[in-house]
Amino acid sequence: MGVRKKQMAERIKAEKKQIAFAKLNNCPTSPRKMRIVADLVRGVEVEKALAILRFNPKEASRKLEKLLLSALANWQAKNEDASLEDADLIVKEIRVDSAAMLKRLRPAPQGRAHRIRKRSNHVTLVLGSNNNIAS
Repeated sequence: MGVRKKQMAERIKAEKKQIAFAKLNNCPTSPRKMRIVADLVRGVEVEKALAILRFNPKEASRKLEKLLLSALANWQAKNEDASLEDADLIVKEIRVDSAAMLKRLRPAPQGRAHRIRKRSNHVTLVLGSNNNIAS
């Protein structure tokens, strides 16, 4: 049992070395707007994703570009001996979840008030190796 458990742990450790992730919490953009940009880079190579985000006019693309650069730095920290060009990294997973909502009141006619929901989101970006998925 001990040998098998150790082999399994080593295999999991080797798989985790191939992926790197970065998280962006409480970003003050609505999740719907962020998902539009996130869908552009899901499953795309890292270099192409950076080019897409750099030339996209939306504000959410600036934040996702910084997040992607952070995930790349995390991957480089895990794999000091490997080079980025040989790794063939892709955006394996990008998830946009809604976060806390700020509720504000806007005056309405006849003494009433309408509630304004200022939405925010959490973004999780996972980088993986392209040759890992093919096999």
